[in-house]
Amino acid sequence: MNKLIYLDNAATTRIYPEVAETIHKESVEDFFNPSALYKPSVALSVKIKNARENIKSALKAPDGELYFLSGGSEADNTALFCTRKPKGSKIIVGEGEHDAIINSANQLAMQGFDVRFAPINKDGSINVEEFEKLLDESVSLVSIMHVSNETGAVNDVAKLVRLTRKHCPKAVFHSDGVQAFGKIKVNLRALDVDLYTISAHKIHGPKGIGALFVKKGVSIKPLIYGGGQEKGFRSGTENAPAIIGFAQAVKTCLDNFDADYSKKMIFREQLMAKLVESIDGIEIVSPKENFAPNILTVAFKDVRGEVLLHDIEDYGILVGIGSACSSHHESRFKGLLGLDESHKDGIIRFSTSYENDVNDVDYIVSTIKNSLEKLTAYKRI
Repeated sequence: MNKLIYLDNAATTRIYPEVAETIHKESVEDFFNPSALYKPSVALSVKIKNARENIKSALKAPDGELYFLSGGSEADNTALFCTRKPKGSKIIVGEGEHDAIINSANQLAMQGFDVRFAPINKDGSINVEEFEKLLDESVSLVSIMHVSNETGAVNDVAKLVRLTRKHCPKAVFHSDGVQAFGKIKVNLRALDVDLYTISAHKIHGPKGIGALFVKKGVSIKPLIYGGGQEKGFRSGTENAPAIIGFAQAVKTCLDNFDADYSKKMIFREQLMAKLVESIDGIEIVSPKENFAPNILTVAFKDVRGEVLLHDIEDYGILVGIGSACSSHHESRFKGLLGLDESHKDGIIRFSTSYENDVNDVDYIVSTIKNSLEKLTAYKRI
C-alpha cells in the first residue's frame, strides 16, 4: 500500500497523542475504582468531576447534567427509550438519522407509539416545512440530528426547537450531536435542546465513551441499573481513563478549532472543485451551504461505491460509503436522496481531519479518475 490517506474520519478518528498518553497514565497509575472510599479513589472521582464540568463548559450547556455513557449509540437509545412519554403518543425522528435512532424508533413503534419520520431534502438536511406539518399536541418526543453523518448537512436545530415549542410545548427535544461537536461551533444554550448526544472517538478521543447532556427539569430514567454510578443515571464502574481522555480530546480539539476548521474547509473546497473539473457525471450530494467542513459526499456515475472504495484502497486511499455502523447491510440512506439509477449506488463519503493535507488532493482525484476508467472498461467487457 502507498502512503495512507485516511478520509473516513466521520467513522472514527486517530486518537490525539496526548490523549493516548493521558489514558495510559490513568490506566497504569490511577487504576482505582472511583467509587471506593480511600484517598486515591476520591482524588480520581474529582478528576471525573472536573472532566464533566470542562466538557459541559465546552458545550456551553445550560443548567443540567452531563452523564458519561459507553458511546453515542447508548446515549441515543437512552434519549429515546428513557424519556417520559404517554403510551401511544407521537414521536418524530428525522428519516436520515443514525441507525441508533432509527432502530430505536422502530422498536418504540412496535411498543405502540405513533412514530413519524420527518422527510429530508436531497442534501440530507431536514425539510423544515414537512417537519412542521408533523407537529401537534400529541407529540411527546422529537429527535433530529445536528449534523448529518452521511452528508455533513447542518440542521437549524434552534429553529426546529422553536417550532416544536410552539406546536407541542410539552415535547422533549433530543439532538444527536456526534457529528457536530468539535466540527462546528456548538452552543447548547442557544440551541435550547433538552437532550444532546456526543461521542469521544469522533474528535480524536478514545472509543467506548460518550455522553448525554440532560437539561435541568427533563424527566428521564436510567437505561442500565446497578450500583448507581453517574448520580444513579448510569450504573457500572466509571471508565475513568476514557472519561479523562475524552476531556483531554475536547480541550485539544477546541484549542485548535479555528485553524483546523479552516484547514478542513480548504481541503473540502479543493477536493470538490478538482473532482467536478476532472470527472464527468459526478453529483455533489453534500449541501453547498450550511455544512460541516469535514464531510463531502458525492455520487459517481455507473459504479458501485463499494467497488470503487476497494479499488482506491489499493493505492492507499481510505474512504467511506456512508455510516460505518451500517456498512454491513444495504444502506437505506441512498434511497432518500432522490438520485437517479446511474448515481444512487455510487455514493462515496470523504471525511477529513486536521491530519489531511491539501497537497494530496491531486493524487486522490487522479487515482479515482483512473479507477473509474478501469472499472468502466471492465464493465464493458
